[in-house]
Amino acid sequence: MTPAIFVGDALGLDFLNSTATPVDTLVDWIKDGEGLLDWVEQARLAPPEALDNVRTHALPGELDKVADQARHLREWFRGFVREHKGRPLAARDLAQLEPLNRLLERDEIFTRIAPVLAGKDMSVGNEIPFQLQTARKWRTPEALLLPIGEALARFVCSEDFSHVKACEGPACTLLFVDHTRGHRRRWCSMAQCGNRAKQAAHRHRIKAHHD
Repeated sequence: MTPAIFVGDALGLDFLNSTATPVDTLVDWIKDGEGLLDWVEQARLAPPEALDNVRTHALPGELDKVADQARHLREWFRGFVREHKGRPLAARDLAQLEPLNRLLERDEIFTRIAPVLAGKDMSVGNEIPFQLQTARKWRTPEALLLPIGEALARFVCSEDFSHVKACEGPACTLLFVDHTRGHRRRWCSMAQCGNRAKQAAHRHRIKAHHD
């Protein structure tokens, strides 16, 4: 599988960008259950041991059904983002987010005491070997949707939708949050669509000069 695209500057938008046309052919990184597991792993939304556990205990076809749910969630949220990008969200927009809140209500998150990660420096005077860790119960493959829902919710609650943009590449579908100074970002990446635009402009100038 081609490495997933993470250019949205927000994981919520990277989820929407999990289907895209990086070159000429449409790619869907969540086309099936294995694709969903792979994307969640690349996005670091679940620990490897949890993904292995889900894969091992899933019933035949169960992961593919969850991937289908993930695609439906993706397209529903894409509609919300496309409708509201370019302006700040308003309190009245909360009603549209009810499906996301219903997903979040299914989560089983808990906190536990865990050892401080190996290699993590403990500052002088703070040599407590434990840390409070947030964890999730991965009872069924549907639990894979929960960290995705959390990423979408965090995006809605932390980003200014005034700065959510669609790449200006003619065939590009990628979305991003413009965190640049002056908010002048136009492309998903300069290496891809930005470079293509430069080349097209150069060809246009040459053609105009010869005409």
